[in-house]
Amino acid sequence: MIHIPRAEYSRRRKALMAQMEPNSIAILPAAAVAIRNRDVEHVYRQDSDFQYLSGFPEPQAVIVLMPGREHGEYVLFCRERNAERELWDGLRAGQEGAIRDYGADDAFPITDIDDILPGLIEGRDRVYSAMGSNPEFDRHLMDWINVIRSKAHLGAQPPNEFVALDHLLHDMRLYKSAAEVKVMREAARISVQAHIRAMQASRPGLHEFSLEAELDYEFRKGGAKMPAYGSIVASGRNSCILHYQQNDALLKDGDLVLIDAGCEIDCYASDITRTWPVNGKFSPEQKAIYELVLAAQEAAFAEIAPNKHWNQAHEATVRVITAGLVKLGLLEGAVDELIASEAYKTFYMHRAGHWLGMDVHDVGEYKVGGEWRVLEVGMALTVEPGVYISPDNQQVAKKWRGIGVRIEDDVVVTKQGCEILTSGVPKSVAEIEALMAAARVQAS
Repeated sequence: MIHIPRAEYSRRRKALMAQMEPNSIAILPAAAVAIRNRDVEHVYRQDSDFQYLSGFPEPQAVIVLMPGREHGEYVLFCRERNAERELWDGLRAGQEGAIRDYGADDAFPITDIDDILPGLIEGRDRVYSAMGSNPEFDRHLMDWINVIRSKAHLGAQPPNEFVALDHLLHDMRLYKSAAEVKVMREAARISVQAHIRAMQASRPGLHEFSLEAELDYEFRKGGAKMPAYGSIVASGRNSCILHYQQNDALLKDGDLVLIDAGCEIDCYASDITRTWPVNGKFSPEQKAIYELVLAAQEAAFAEIAPNKHWNQAHEATVRVITAGLVKLGLLEGAVDELIASEAYKTFYMHRAGHWLGMDVHDVGEYKVGGEWRVLEVGMALTVEPGVYISPDNQQVAKKWRGIGVRIEDDVVVTKQGCEILTSGVPKSVAEIEALMAAARVQAS
């Protein structure tokens, strides 16, 4: 299985500390365990920022970074080894493993943090933390600060400045290294296979969850522990619900099915959407809308390259979709005026994409100083135009109603333009129909 190498985590910590003010400290907690119901927990998923800096997969842990500390700059608080608990819950790294396997300079039991951390903070001018994202941890941090303040009359020096860590860390996460792109390619490869499998299995009489099961099988078979987000399997009128999650409707002859799903590898997401006919054959109206969305996506790819700004790809999709809707008679008027009045938003109400990485809607500013961000090599994003014609839209002919199409791929900005990580899933009408026809022949 492809993973981020340990040396990369070390490089990230050094890069972050190089941006921190002298005589400062950064403190970051692991994700809490989420309770599903009573004494059953959700599958654990590490906090993305914590994972980015450490690769440490356990809960009940805290990273402390102290640039210039004589006894080691990277301190990790984590659970101790415990034979009885490990019998029930699985092995723990412990303090030795934190140092040996995860590169910590120093490691202490998490149960000792109240005694040790105030001493590490004391005398540091500035504290960087993920303020506001974990209120419970914020309270702990203030308790530790107050311990130092209570000893000020004895000469203890509490920090005088608190800074959000997000700004520095999230800008770093926006630029994907070669190792990160390699992991994202692997997540994309598995997700590509999952979409192909679902396409091949599709037929009237199944349920949406039947196709979700095909996705999940391929994700797990490929080594992914979980989907990167709740899979959307939306057939018929459900394809016009952007974040549809029920996934329990019957797949009907003559309907489209829209699947938005991707797996996660080593905490890196993939995110693919494909739309196809349940019975393997597009109707003329379905084909017309599908090919319009596909043309919009191709126009967007052409606008993704270094020195082009974030919004150019979206603007390209808006122009293609608006012109196409006029041509099909779904909008009336001059294209420029329809774009200016945002008339297209009845059918295309979301943006053309988002940053992609450890979070499926990844961190990073879209605007800098009020201007759209300029794309640079290593940025990863989705490209996902869509057209959704509400089944209740009385302004259009009945033959168009209930058609929802989205096509989404993951790309990384390169020196020449962009690399499409997810191009392995059939995308043209001819390719989709051929794949599904072949699957039917094989099944019979």
